[in-house]
Amino acid sequence: MKILLIGAGTVGQGLLEILRDKAADLREKYHFQPVIVGIATRSRGTLHHPQGLDPAALLTALAQGDFTAYPETSGLERTHDVLTLIRTCGAEVMVEATHTNLDTAQPALDYCHAALDAGQHIVLANKGPIALAYHELREKAGQMGKQVRFEGTVMAGTPSLMLAMEALAGCTIHEARGILNGTTNYILTQMAQGMDYAQALAQAQALGYAEADPTADVGGWDAAGKVLILAAALYNQKMRLSDLSVTGITDITAADVAAAQAAGECYKLIAKITPTGGSVAPQRLPMTDPLAIVSGATNAITFNTDLMGDITLVGAGAGRLQTGFALLADLLAIQRQDRKP
Repeated sequence: MKILLIGAGTVGQGLLEILRDKAADLREKYHFQPVIVGIATRSRGTLHHPQGLDPAALLTALAQGDFTAYPETSGLERTHDVLTLIRTCGAEVMVEATHTNLDTAQPALDYCHAALDAGQHIVLANKGPIALAYHELREKAGQMGKQVRFEGTVMAGTPSLMLAMEALAGCTIHEARGILNGTTNYILTQMAQGMDYAQALAQAQALGYAEADPTADVGGWDAAGKVLILAAALYNQKMRLSDLSVTGITDITAADVAAAQAAGECYKLIAKITPTGGSVAPQRLPMTDPLAIVSGATNAITFNTDLMGDITLVGAGAGRLQTGFALLADLLAIQRQDRKP
């Protein structure tokens, strides 16, 4: 499988590490032989080689700062811009792992259209194109006989979308509700152990769970983007952030948390989607709720179905290797589908 990787930050490097370390296992167990024919970054350069780039050498070059450190070999090209690379590299799949833009989905959305025009499947860790343009991408991909896959956009490698869209096919999903942001869950967990909000946020930042500007997480907007993806994937709904009711955790106090504990409850930031709408808001959950016992930076989602009742999935919702695995899972799914007669 010839792969073009757009974005070589944390997630892209996670995929490269997996392909480096598990190459023999993937070949033996799944007959999967990925070849990275191109890679593009915003600030570290681009590379293209029709015979493939070495994942180990790519990681070494990235660790040294940019692709000027990648060894010179016959046939190697270093000067393509991203769109030219998409159109000319000969990839079968484009993996898009650049920074998410929930306002316009750009430039990733243009990359997706260019990839489909070039006859490539699309695998995304970037939430923007799916949150804002899922329907147009799916329609275009369908017309061209290509797949758009995006497991990593909701709970990293924890297979929430595969569970809902494939394993639960045949069920009616009345509602999906979950803890879809690890930063806020970590903060609320620490507050339940006695910290106030400011202390818990500072610790989350020190551990790398929260950014220096944590607004997207603590304001509920990261989780809201995932609600848009679930709305499109589960209910074929075209929604925007402005269609959702979004409340973050910044106003929750230590006294609020203590009051919930006294009542045998706990606070969680709950993202919810039904056929009629979606929301993100802190809620007090009874400790009998499966979501109530999910602590730290872990994510979880409960699907309420007609045939199976409630199905709850718990697992990592972020991380280098965890999201890299989501990309791998989608690549393997494309291979399985392409091999069908």
